[in-house]
Formats: sequence, structure tokens, C-alpha cells
Amino acid sequence: MKKLLIIFILLLILSNINDLETANETRGVFISYIELSEYIKDYSEETSKNNIKKMINNIKGYNLNTIILQVRVSSDAIYDSNIFPYSKYITNDGKSYDVLDYFIKEAHNSNLRLYAWINPYRVETTNNIDLITKDNPAYKYIGTDNIYINNGIYYNPAKKEVVNLIVDGVEEVLNYNIDGLLFDDYFYQNTNIDYNDYKKYLIKHPNISLEEYRLNNVNNLVKTVYSKCKEKNIKFGISPDGNIDNNYQKNMADIRSWMSEDNYIDFIIPQLYYGFNNEAKSYPKAIAEWQKLIRNDDLEMLIGLAAYKIGKEDIYAKGGRKEWIENNNILMKEVILARNINNYKGFVIFRYDNLFNKDTFTNNNTIEISNLKKVIK
Repeated sequence: MKKLLIIFILLLILSNINDLETANETRGVFISYIELSEYIKDYSEETSKNNIKKMINNIKGYNLNTIILQVRVSSDAIYDSNIFPYSKYITNDGKSYDVLDYFIKEAHNSNLRLYAWINPYRVETTNNIDLITKDNPAYKYIGTDNIYINNGIYYNPAKKEVVNLIVDGVEEVLNYNIDGLLFDDYFYQNTNIDYNDYKKYLIKHPNISLEEYRLNNVNNLVKTVYSKCKEKNIKFGISPDGNIDNNYQKNMADIRSWMSEDNYIDFIIPQLYYGFNNEAKSYPKAIAEWQKLIRNDDLEMLIGLAAYKIGKEDIYAKGGRKEWIENNNILMKEVILARNINNYKGFVIFRYDNLFNKDTFTNNNTIEISNLKKVIK
């Protein structure tokens, strides 16, 4: 009887420890330009604010505690900016109000954290240069190598003028009462836009490769933004491609340095948008690869999860193409597995509509989401 009592007490202690850990974890959801366009664009201010309240109530009711809000989709803003025009994803006849400020106040009133999410280098999501308006800071760069077209329009990361523009924009956002700042994974888009800049750099630094040069350009921006965030005591992080090789071969995102050295980031959200049966890269394999990269004990590891795949064919998963159709407990299992890795601090779900907008649901969504909620207490 005494042994059984001891075992029961130990189990109770372990249970309480686990409850404490999960109670402190970040449980986030991305709100992207798609949701902004769906719930804010072309609505009256009153209606759009009511829609924001509904979104926050849904998030709170699901026991999530963090919103990651896309405040700069491209070279634009969902807040009152002296640099960027109002985003086309929130305007009504070209006008809007300070959506970021309202989101922050309503989120904090509901005891939710709000992180501002920026796409630093992207100017436009399409190749149409005519979409760049005269009030956009990119307008004066049309016809120069400060911007380039490559599956969208982007600022040239090699240009000091561009870096200053991005940092100035970050400082505007840091003046708001945000809890964190996030960069997306759009850095270099695999182009030769900076080749002339590289040749000039080689004159004084002849031993640096093009890849090293590009990684350094991004790293210098990341370090600068990190220091600006520290001045405001605001966390800074990045959400890179879940495929480690892609970060070096396509995006010039030096994740190994960011995860091992100081003065780069406080947290990282790798986009581990894989299932368990994905033959190209399974979720367990991916999460193990990322865990091995952690060398900085202070780094917070958050896991990006793919609610957008629920009930859909995963075309890049080879033999696992039907996994998200044939199963309805993938996200639940992924959260449970993530809780066992080093430096784990939580998860972030991509994206809001895939949890709450029933118009976007497949047959699997309701059950998958119900199962996920079992491990979000």
C-alpha cells in the first residue's frame, strides 16, 4: 500500500510539472494578409473592429495565448506610418485606421500577447511593377538595382539604403506596445541582383564567396534589428523555411549562426509543415534536425505547424500525399512530440482561418481541430 501511495504521489508531481510547462508554453496563431483582406478590407471601421474582436475571442476561447500579426505584407503598413502607405489588404477606398494599434489593445485586454510580423525585403507579391504607388518608398527605386523582380518584387539586401529603410520601418513598429517582432523567411530570392555590389566588395575582400557575402548581408540586418529590439526590451525572432538546406541554397538565411551565437535572435519558429508519413522529410526527422542546431541555451524554440494542410493532399510528400486526408490527429501528435525537445517554448499554427473559418474547412478540419484542442488546456 505504501509503495502504491509513493507511486501515486510521484505521478501527481510529474503531472503537475507537465501542467506547469504546458501552461507557460507559447500557443500562437498566425494572422496573415489573407485574414486581413477577409475581415478588414472594404468594411467600415466599426464592422472591421467588431471582426477583430471576434477573432480575438475565438483565439482566447481556444486557449491560445499569442497572435502573430502580419503588419507589413510588402512595402506597406497596417498602422499609421511615416514611411509606408496603408496596406491594400486593409483599406476602404484607400483609407483606413491604425489596425495594429487596435489589435494590440484588444489582444492585451484579453491577456493575449501580440507579435508584429514583417516581411522585410518584399515590395510586391506579384511581378507587376505598376502596383508600386507613388507613396511607396520603393517607387523611387523603379528602374534601379535597389529592387528586383523574381516571383514577386523585392528590395536588394546588398544596398545600405535598403537596410536603412527596413531598420527605420522596424523602429516605427517598435514604438507600439508589441510583445515581439518576427521576420518571415523572404530574404534573398535566388537571384543575381547584387552581383555588381558583390564585385565591388571583392576589391577589398577578395576571399569571400558570393554565398558568404549574401549571408553576411542578411546577418548584418538581423543583428541591427536585434539591437533595436533590445533597446525596447522586445523579443525578436525569425520564422525560416523548415528545410534547412533551402535556407542556405535559396534564402540566404544563416540559421546555424542565429541558433548558436548571441545577438541575433531571441526565438525561432521553423516552419515544420510536414506530416509523419512525408517521405521527402517527415516531421520527426525535421524536428530532430532543428534540435541539433541549437547551441544557444537562451534561444526559444517554437514550432510552426501547418493547419492549412488539414484534409488536403500534400503534393510534395511522395508516399505520404494522402496523410492529411486519411488522418485527423496529426497536429495533436506533433504538439506532443515537440514538447519533448530541448529549448521548446511552444508552437504557432499557420493560420487563423484554418482553425476558425468554417468556409475554408474540409471534412477533416473539425475532428483534427477538436483533437488538437485536447492537448491545449
